[in-house]
Amino acid sequence: MHTASTLARVTALAVGIAGALAFSHADAAAFQLKENSAKGLGRAFAGSASAWDDASVIATNPASMRLLDGRQFQADVSAISFSAKMEEIYSARNAGPTGAGKGTPISGGNGGNAGMIAPVPAAYFHVPFGENDNMHFGLSLTAPFGFKTEYDRDWVGRYHGTKTDLKAVDLGAAFSYDVNPYVSFGASVFVEHLTIELANAVDFGAVAYSASKGASAALGLVPGSADGYATVEGNNNAVGYVIGGTFSPTENTNIALSYRSKVEHKITGGKARFEVPGKVDAALGLTAKGLFVDSSGKATVTLPATATLSVTHKLNDRWMVMGDVTRTAWAPAFDKVTVDFASNQPDNVLVFGYKDTTFASIGTEYKLSDTITLRGGVAYDETPTTYSHRDVRVPDVTRKWLSFGLGWTPKENTEFNFGYTHLFTNDPAINATSSTGNVLQGKYKVGGDVLAASMNYKF
Repeated sequence: MHTASTLARVTALAVGIAGALAFSHADAAAFQLKENSAKGLGRAFAGSASAWDDASVIATNPASMRLLDGRQFQADVSAISFSAKMEEIYSARNAGPTGAGKGTPISGGNGGNAGMIAPVPAAYFHVPFGENDNMHFGLSLTAPFGFKTEYDRDWVGRYHGTKTDLKAVDLGAAFSYDVNPYVSFGASVFVEHLTIELANAVDFGAVAYSASKGASAALGLVPGSADGYATVEGNNNAVGYVIGGTFSPTENTNIALSYRSKVEHKITGGKARFEVPGKVDAALGLTAKGLFVDSSGKATVTLPATATLSVTHKLNDRWMVMGDVTRTAWAPAFDKVTVDFASNQPDNVLVFGYKDTTFASIGTEYKLSDTITLRGGVAYDETPTTYSHRDVRVPDVTRKWLSFGLGWTPKENTEFNFGYTHLFTNDPAINATSSTGNVLQGKYKVGGDVLAASMNYKF
C-alpha cells in the first residue's frame, strides 16, 4: 500500500509541530513580556533602565541601582488581558497526491476566544554596601517571556494549533559599582526556568491517503476522516546575564545602556504524545514502525537578546520626562528550530522567519503633591512576525500603547503604584497551510489591556 520511506516522510510532516514552537502572542512583541513594574507600566516603560526609585532596574539595568534610595523590597503584579477571536474564516482541505478532498470545507467553529487573563508577578530586593554605599547588591524574580492560547479542540484550525502554553521565570542576582556619583556599572546573572506545552490535531486521514497514494480510500481513510492529536511538553533551566552602564552628565539627567543576553535552552527530556486512531494504525502499522509513538525528544530553543537605550531627565521638582528604545534580536534566535524525536519519527526542522524588532516609548511623571504622582506614556511596539509566517499560534501584529499611572506615598518608607495600558492594534490576517495540506485563512480581532499594582517598602 505504501513504501516505508514515503510514510516516514509524510508522517514527519504530519506531526503538525511546524507551528508548535512559535508559542504565541503576548502584550509585548510575540511572547515577550515587559510587565515587571507597575510604575514602569504607567509611563509605557519609558525610563525602564534609567529612572529614579524603581527597583525593577535590578533586572533591567543593574548599573542603575545607585538611583535607588537605600535598602528596599518591591513586589509587583500585573494582570494581562488578551483576546484573540478569528473572523472571516475560509478553510479547505487540499491533501493527497491526487488532491483528494481539495476545496472541501473543514468542519468546526472559530475556536472561541483563544486569549486569557493571566497574572505576571515580579519581586526585587536591594541593599547598598561598601564605603559611602558605592556598591549595590540586588535580587530579582521576573517573568520575561510567557503566554497561553487555547482554542476549542475541534475548531476549524485545529490542525494548526489547539493549545500553546509557555512560561519563563528568571531568578537573578545583581551587583553594581559606583565609580562616582555620575558613573556606575553593573551586571547580573540569572537562572531561567522554561516550560512549554503545545498541542494540535493531526489529520491522520490525510496521512493515510498520502502514504498509500490513495489506496486507503477503500478503507474509508481519506483526508478529514480520522483526526488524532499531538502534544509536546518540555522544560529546561539555563543561565543568562545582564550588563549595563548608567551615566549622569548632570544631577538631573540619567543615560543608561543595558544588554540582556540570549538564553539557549537545550531541552533534552521533552515528551511527545500522540493519539492515533485505531483504524489508521491497523491499516498502516504506524506504531509497529515506531512512528507516532509516545517518546522523549530534544530541541534547542533560544530566547532572544535585547539591547536598551534609556534616558530620564528631571525638568524641575515636579516634572520628569523619559524615553526608551529597545532592540530585540529575534532573527538569529527564531530563524529555525530542530526537533529530534527519540523514536523513528524523523527530525523536524521548523522555520519561523522572525525578524528583529524595535520597541520605543516616551513618558512623563508629574508630582502632584508630596504623596501623589501622576504618570503617562505612549509606545510603539513592533511585531517580529510577517504575513507569510503568521499562524494561529502567533496572531501577532504591531501595536501602539497608551499608558497611565498613579503613585501614592502614604509614609516616607512606603509607596504604592498602579499602572494601566491599553493596546491599539490592527486586525492581523493569516494564510496558513498545515503539514497535511489543510488551508486556513482569516482575520483576527485582537485586543489587550494590562493593569498592574506594586508596593515598595524601605527599611
